[in-house]
Amino acid sequence: MIKILFLCHGNICRSPMAEFIMKDLVKKVGLEQKIIIESAATSTEEIGNPVYPPARRKLAEHGIDCSGKRARQLQNSDYEKYDLLIGMDRANLRDMYRICGGDFADKMHLLMDFTDHPGEVADPWYTDDFDTTWRDVEEGCRGVLSQIIHKVLICG
Repeated sequence: MIKILFLCHGNICRSPMAEFIMKDLVKKVGLEQKIIIESAATSTEEIGNPVYPPARRKLAEHGIDCSGKRARQLQNSDYEKYDLLIGMDRANLRDMYRICGGDFADKMHLLMDFTDHPGEVADPWYTDDFDTTWRDVEEGCRGVLSQIIHKVLICG
């Protein structure tokens, strides 16, 4: 079983988009029984809130339902629970290190590091560009899934 936790600042835009895009991709390749996917925030600002409406609408445009998702914050104990902790930007990564006390097992990464153009996923809360966020997050999730499949099928 592989466990992935996606992270962003508030857990209402980018990380839930990543969570549900990844769940959809994993289901389409028949690996939903082998990969657990969740998301969380690095801050406390949005805890308990649902996915931000424009992010929810963008997911729905692609036939992906995220109903029932509520923001939660990353806990120190999540470091042991998950195999991959994937942040959207460098500020998220810094907060992840702070909350978890470091990255001793090389579990923490940026989502776009799984693509051909590493960098950050811009926060649509500020940019209001949910199309670009969708494209980046989808590309990153495809990269994560490709790497997992490669490791499981090729490397055992």
